[in-house]
Amino acid sequence: MTVSLRGTREVKDDYQLFRLTGLLDAFSEPAFRKVLTKCVEEGPRHLILDLSKIDFVDSSGLGALVQLVKKAQSAEGSMQVVSNPRVTQTVKLVRLEQFLSLQPSVETAIENLKPSS
Repeated sequence: MTVSLRGTREVKDDYQLFRLTGLLDAFSEPAFRKVLTKCVEEGPRHLILDLSKIDFVDSSGLGALVQLVKKAQSAEGSMQVVSNPRVTQTVKLVRLEQFLSLQPSVETAIENLKPSS
């Protein structure tokens, strides 16, 4: 059996950064959802998902992303998705680019977390 999704997790003071590679599809989605749901519960409650190296997202992957945004928001957190053209195209097809808070880079996503003074 091959693992279609791999990733790393970095925990900072006020956010978690996940860098993922591979496929976010029906095969990887159950484990992806389980692991990230647990991470939201453990905190910190702001998530940044770096999907810039993801090759493919299908409807089950999009469903998992939507559920994670809702989970983060219910924990008074947020989730931002760093995208690539392929992921962006898929997300825009279903008009979720605002809801998933697509960002061009990890740096932009981190800047968005800082409170505007």
